[in-house]
Amino acid sequence: MSSTPHHCSPDALPHLHGGIQDVYSGESCDLVYRAKAQILNNAMQEIGMGKYQWYLFFVAGFGRFADGLWLNTPRLIYSPVSWEFLSPGIWMYLAQGIGLLIGSVFWGVGSDVWGRRWSFNFTLLITGTFALAAAGSSDYNSLCMFMALWSIGVGGNLPVGSAVLLEYFPPSHQYLLTVLSIWWAVGQLIGALVAWLLIGHYSCTITAGTCLSSLNKGWRYYLFTMGGVTLVMWILRFFVFNLQESPKFLMSRGRDEEAIAAVHRVAAFNGKISNLTIEHLEEAEKLFGSVQGQAHTSRVKLLFGTRKLAYSTCILVALWALIGLAFPLYNDVVTLIRMREVGFGQIDFYTTYRNDIISSAISVPGGLMAGYLVELPILGRRSTLSIFTALTGFFIFASATAGTSNSYLAWDCVCSYSSTVMYGVLNALTPELFPTRTRGAGSAIVAAANHICGLITLIITIDTSTSIQIWLPGGIFVIAGLTASLLPFEPRGKASL
Repeated sequence: MSSTPHHCSPDALPHLHGGIQDVYSGESCDLVYRAKAQILNNAMQEIGMGKYQWYLFFVAGFGRFADGLWLNTPRLIYSPVSWEFLSPGIWMYLAQGIGLLIGSVFWGVGSDVWGRRWSFNFTLLITGTFALAAAGSSDYNSLCMFMALWSIGVGGNLPVGSAVLLEYFPPSHQYLLTVLSIWWAVGQLIGALVAWLLIGHYSCTITAGTCLSSLNKGWRYYLFTMGGVTLVMWILRFFVFNLQESPKFLMSRGRDEEAIAAVHRVAAFNGKISNLTIEHLEEAEKLFGSVQGQAHTSRVKLLFGTRKLAYSTCILVALWALIGLAFPLYNDVVTLIRMREVGFGQIDFYTTYRNDIISSAISVPGGLMAGYLVELPILGRRSTLSIFTALTGFFIFASATAGTSNSYLAWDCVCSYSSTVMYGVLNALTPELFPTRTRGAGSAIVAAANHICGLITLIITIDTSTSIQIWLPGGIFVIAGLTASLLPFEPRGKASL
């Protein structure tokens, strides 16, 4: 078949659109791939938001739940682990960052190679298994090793889960990917509640001269409990829910008949009949050529296939990198320094986890608000992301005025809420701006930028006596907000490819 042109007008596409505009409308594209993707979008819109999609929303939510839970775990177990092993807890963050970096790249790129299904099914298994192993750690080095290993599983949840949802949801319901962030907040909340019950009651006291392992089992109980919960979620995801391979992924690999069969299985599950046939996809090939023409093109190269797409990819990488610099600086390091600087002192476990529970509970509605705002014509994805990223920075600035533990908690709550909206939009908009054939690789690249910058931040500030002003992470968030406003595409009301 003839190769497809790199430059084309969307007007060249016939009635295959079915009235659904895609996110790249008006931009150069691979015509045959775009035509086939829009045919599949029409098929999913015809099926609608049925049982299969709602079940998928919940099992994909398990991944976001695990993200919120395990990303917050080093902070929850920081003090009792440091006391027991007489080691600086900051090394746990480094181990976590390395694991997240490896996991995001491996599972993200891998999902573009061998498919979404297996990556989606095994990330939770890896996370839960190594979390249970970490609970039995005999020394600090073992704990850090297991933390890095479970983080490899956690790192794959975001790129794979987002791709699966986008490729199965009808275009009219893509905004629910933003609402999925509510699972993240719930994961943080449940983690804080369990930590309060277990770590708060089964840990060495602050005044104890020596912290024996037999008197400090709270953090181990926590890892056993939450590791078990993660494995239960994996069992539900793997054995109870039968995830079909993504039709768009199958199509992008030239497996059109399998893509058609997957669509029909989903329609049958929803009690509907799809009119999609192999002839529809063959018609696109007759008009524009074969989708296999770029099958072996580098996935990274495809992310920069046109000037506008290259610009979009660069802005996304810069945005994720800036947030990767700012968030650990504030959340994992600056918080500890500020507590010492303003004289909060050493507060007990009850107060520590009470504050975590309050700020986590406040952030839960942020996912719902994000889903509402991104559908407003006056805002959309891009403006909502820009505003709430900058707001997070301004709230961090304001936290510098805190003079008591309670006033700092108040600012932490509003910062937690705004950052939940920010992450909800960011985690949804990013995969929306990548086509299916490079969605995993694109998500892996931006996540890698985020984790590399996070590691750089931790290495620079590994000596927590270093003087870091509160304006630094706040200023980076504000710059990130301005960067988000430069994105060239607005996905609201459009179908992802």
